[in-house]
Amino acid sequence: MNKIIIVGGLSACLLLGGCGAGQAADATSAESTVAAQESTVTPTESTEATETVSTETAQDEAQLPDGVYTAEFSTDSSMFHVSEACDGKGTLTVKDGVMTIHISLGSKKILNLYPGLAEDAAKDGAVLLEPTTDTVTYSDGMTEEVYGFDVPVPAIGEEFDLALIGTKGKWYDHKVVVSDPVTEDSEGGVAPFDLSTVEDGSYTIELTMEGGSGRASIQSPTQITVADGAATATLEWSSPNYDYMLVNGEKYLPVNTEGNSVFKVPVEALDAPLTMIGDTVAMSTPHEVEYTVTFHSETLESAESGK
Repeated sequence: MNKIIIVGGLSACLLLGGCGAGQAADATSAESTVAAQESTVTPTESTEATETVSTETAQDEAQLPDGVYTAEFSTDSSMFHVSEACDGKGTLTVKDGVMTIHISLGSKKILNLYPGLAEDAAKDGAVLLEPTTDTVTYSDGMTEEVYGFDVPVPAIGEEFDLALIGTKGKWYDHKVVVSDPVTEDSEGGVAPFDLSTVEDGSYTIELTMEGGSGRASIQSPTQITVADGAATATLEWSSPNYDYMLVNGEKYLPVNTEGNSVFKVPVEALDAPLTMIGDTVAMSTPHEVEYTVTFHSETLESAESGK
């Protein structure tokens, strides 16, 4: 059972429509902006090939499963930032592999954004990002109307150009970074790993476990089998006294009759805390004990090749 984390001023901001939850801009417009930028570039053949490979690699590394995330939005200027009520974050939406982050700024002084350089934003025909009006709520309960924008995100964790124009009518270049995407039901600083990207086969993976008295543990690394995007873990306890496990309300019995208790249970996600219940008969009467188990994707290795 994944848990929902609500954090101070950010949660209040999200609930009232600010901090990235304002009106969404037209996704087609955002895609057209990126396309317009690309059409102005005329590199040589060798440069074009290098940049194409580099861009594709960055997009592959940054790819996230479709969904809605909270993500950090950092800039190179203290004058250009999201509202303090939003704790430096915006709402990142991934749909059909296209990433867009909605940010609520600190005021209405920035009139337009452009995903690219200032010199291109000033050209006739440039497709600008139009503002939405967001309401943000501060920790003291005060509210304020600010401008928000839907910004196309080419890659997670990498700088990209984002120009702005203010009330003085001049375009300025800036570098921004979108990082640390987190879903509402994840506990860590990263989004749950997409199991559909793992080839079918047998793997080993390390896990961490919390809960109980601390006297019992599950062997780590453990074996995990992936088939059609679904994963099953073989969990061996440090005790022979577990007679069943409950995972997502389903009851699982041991797969062995001798030695420490071994279970085969489904794994919903990697890098996300999963609730599992083990029933132990080590005490005078059986007891169901709740544990939180996290499987760490960065330790996933093929059981055959060790990679």
